[in-house]
Amino acid sequence: MIDVDTQNENSNDLPLEEDFAALLQEREESEAKIKEGAIVTGTVVKIEKDKVVVDIGFKSEGEISLREFNGPDGTTTLAAGDEVDVLVEMLEDSEGLCRLSKEKADKLKIWEEISKACEEDQVVEGEIVARVKGGLSVDIGVKAFLPGSQVDLRPVRNLDKLIGQRYKFKVIKFNKKRSNIVLSRRALLEEEREAMKKETLAKLQEGQILEGVIKNITDYGAFVDLGGIDGLLHITDMCWGRINHPTEKFNVGDQIKVKVLKFEPSSERVSLGLKQITEDPWTNADDRYPPGTRVKGRVVSLTDYGAFVEIEEGIEGLVHISEMSWTKRIKHPSKVVNVGDEVEAVVLDLEVSNRRISLGMKQVEPNPWSLLQDKYPVDSKLVGKVRNITDFGIFIGIEEGIDGLVHISDISWTHRVKHPSELFEIGQEVEAVVTNIDEQNQRFSLSIKELSADPWMERIPERYRPGSVWPGTIKKLTDFGAFVELEKGIEGLVHISEISDDHVKDPREVLNTGQTVNVKVISIDPEKRQIGLSIRSADEDSSGYLDHEEASTNLGSLISGLQGLTEGEESTEAASSDADSEGEA
Repeated sequence: MIDVDTQNENSNDLPLEEDFAALLQEREESEAKIKEGAIVTGTVVKIEKDKVVVDIGFKSEGEISLREFNGPDGTTTLAAGDEVDVLVEMLEDSEGLCRLSKEKADKLKIWEEISKACEEDQVVEGEIVARVKGGLSVDIGVKAFLPGSQVDLRPVRNLDKLIGQRYKFKVIKFNKKRSNIVLSRRALLEEEREAMKKETLAKLQEGQILEGVIKNITDYGAFVDLGGIDGLLHITDMCWGRINHPTEKFNVGDQIKVKVLKFEPSSERVSLGLKQITEDPWTNADDRYPPGTRVKGRVVSLTDYGAFVEIEEGIEGLVHISEMSWTKRIKHPSKVVNVGDEVEAVVLDLEVSNRRISLGMKQVEPNPWSLLQDKYPVDSKLVGKVRNITDFGIFIGIEEGIDGLVHISDISWTHRVKHPSELFEIGQEVEAVVTNIDEQNQRFSLSIKELSADPWMERIPERYRPGSVWPGTIKKLTDFGAFVELEKGIEGLVHISEISDDHVKDPREVLNTGQTVNVKVISIDPEKRQIGLSIRSADEDSSGYLDHEEASTNLGSLISGLQGLTEGEESTEAASSDADSEGEA
């Protein structure tokens, strides 16, 4: 007989056995699916000091080094109950444990993702970690190679500067067996650029102002990326002012605003301008810089004839070499200024239509020539040193940079100077008289001969009266007569008709240079400094001739005689007076 209670108890155990059997079957099926080399999802059972116990639904649990769960900072946020993907390396080792690996599971998943990205032309992201031969090493979960030619649209000279940067790439080559992955950033940029280019071309118009990025710089300009298409910003359109090289204003990567000057859709050529965004500085320049305006600027260029000074961006003025100093004779502008110098100047002239402005540096200071009239009035005397000697005269230093000229004709009243060096030497101190100051032409005229009276106005007419006869020396013979020196510096002309009573065809036939002759003064013109002489008249009246010494002696005797006669007459008169007195007595 079957016990009812026992029967009831057995009937209650049947579901438990069935549940256990079902669970056992489910586990066996699960274990059957777990194979070595497969990636499975497990649950963290517990975390110990250096390992993590994971249950993957197998009859035995697996252990994984805690290190494999650490983040970049060396710590982990893993907790019991967390699910993790792991690789089954071995279902059961010698100790009966299941050998698992999280790192290998992660790498295997990455390889699968990269393989999928390569097949489906998808993008991967990674960090450039090192420079290697021929390119760069990129960490995209595994190490991949980025060739140098695939880094950018244009060659990159310094690849080292990219290390540490994160970018998106395309997988262009994939070989899992050889662990070989080749990436390209250029392919991705080209696709992006092509899409941007279509968009930019659709809205690009002349006169439009756009933002762009400097992509490349050359000697003649800069190429600006406007969004998929490059435009040329020529060096002449960068600024209104002077620029020697585009690198003076821009660097690759700079963001700038530019104006579309010209666009050719057929060739996709775009000409850009930067200065055209701002107003031309020459507009209304005549209002800002009328003649006489004092300005400051920077020397930007030197030539043989002057210096160009930038007084504002786009406006340069020329300081001619003659406008650099009132007194100094400048041979080259570099003797006064250098490129980059800040200078002050005065506007002399302005031609807006020709974009020309003339400047003067010397006008900033008072003109020393305008002060000379007061300091050195005409007829005043001064003393200075000979600074230079020329064929036509001597230059005497007056002040710093100011010399006075004594013309050769103003050295002596009577002495005919062939060359000033006969009488003067550089550094010699001389006295002179101021005869004229020409401020406009900057000429200071002096005279040495005017330190004394003009003998032609007083002594010579008195001495060489017409009719007097004098000895002289023939200094020069010409076709029309002979020049005879009466005293040093004083010459007279014996016309050919006054040489002899006989007809003379050529003075050289009857006279010789250096010959001493007697001449008679027949005319004298002090204004023209001319004395007319005659040899034939002197010969006819030779008895009236007195040489210098004899004339002086006779004149002295005559004066003495007159004095003696006067004294005798006075004595006689006195004696007569005495006699009369005595007679009266």
